[in-house]
Amino acid sequence: MLPAPPPHPAFGPDAPVYLDHNATTPVDPRVAEAMRAPLAEAFGNPSSAHAYGTPARALLDEARGRVTGLIGADAGRLVFTGSGSEADALAVRGAVLQLIASGPGRWREERPHVITQPTEHPAVLAACEYLLRWHGAEVTLLGVDEQGRVDPDELRAVLTDRTLLVSVMHANNETGTIQPIAELARITHESPDALFHTDAAQTVAKVPVDVEALGVDLLTLVGHKMYAPKGIGALWVRDGVRLEPIVAGGGQEGGLRAGTENLPHAVALGAAAALASADLAADEPARLAALRDRLHAGLDAALPGRVRLNGHPVERLPHTLNVSLDGVDARALLALAPGVAASTGSACHAGATTPSPVLTGMGLDAARAFGALRLSLGRWTTEDDIDRAVALLAAAAADERAAATVTESAAERARRLARRTLPLITPGG
Repeated sequence: MLPAPPPHPAFGPDAPVYLDHNATTPVDPRVAEAMRAPLAEAFGNPSSAHAYGTPARALLDEARGRVTGLIGADAGRLVFTGSGSEADALAVRGAVLQLIASGPGRWREERPHVITQPTEHPAVLAACEYLLRWHGAEVTLLGVDEQGRVDPDELRAVLTDRTLLVSVMHANNETGTIQPIAELARITHESPDALFHTDAAQTVAKVPVDVEALGVDLLTLVGHKMYAPKGIGALWVRDGVRLEPIVAGGGQEGGLRAGTENLPHAVALGAAAALASADLAADEPARLAALRDRLHAGLDAALPGRVRLNGHPVERLPHTLNVSLDGVDARALLALAPGVAASTGSACHAGATTPSPVLTGMGLDAARAFGALRLSLGRWTTEDDIDRAVALLAAAAADERAAATVTESAAERARRLARRTLPLITPGG
């Protein structure tokens, strides 16, 4: 069993219960301490060959090795980026543009083809729309079932010899549903030129991830989802995969991401990866799954017949619970429960007044989507936190001010779904 982490200064006895780890995690004090050296004595430019640059390069290489070790990458390249969104853009745009450039004659006659799915992170959808608008790509959106999973048979049905990239996230950031990535990657590689990318922001450091077992070509991970600071992400690139850089300039990061490396943040990501490896070895996912189930059972008991699980009941993240509360507007409920820090969906859609596109993409109606809470646990979450959150959320749900007020006709739902479909994107199936 892993020793308890050091106390975190953000979580005093009177602090709200933090259940929004899928939006961001607190920086682990041990990670913050690891940043001291590159912020102080090891300040040199890693590209410099003198006595100040060499220690910086050593720290950068060590950090890279720790991250690749976490994801089981014995080969390939790890490119440090400024965020997960940048890593997604480099993967999707960079891979497709490089493949287009390698056969310009063909793509004057044919449209390159990209496949993704509607509950994907906005960064991936935006990169696909960029390829559609500026490079004439055909983009196919696979359907998802009521639990948010892609059907591998549908992928096989829409795959063509023009398909250059398939991008499906490893686990959804709202529901925690885990996709059958290894099977999807195998099917993708039945097309001669197709590469497979997965955004693993929510799985790396939370569950075991092995790029070789998954069979992916490109994998995104994000520092602030794994107790490192915001402002650092990474893209793992399989050997032999070529990318067109989206940030040009110097030759840093193997020529794939120009700009002097952010050494303190890279070191922080490496330290976070080392801590995550220890967590996984000590079965931290099982501890979090038990707390997640305690939270679900507590809400069920406090609000009998009103709690409905969103997402897959088995193939899901151990630390994530997404439930809809019947008769409740989740945003109003959270406003009435300031002692619980949680969300109603992706932090990338904060302040949105439309239903979550992830939940509606799974076929949920607007009332259920507006009643959904995303509750995500982390390293400092305790049983006392869970019990306190249950009591606070149940009390807020009983307040008439939290009552749902949303209704939606079939016509309104159809118009909303039409608005969220990217122009010219072809639905799968």
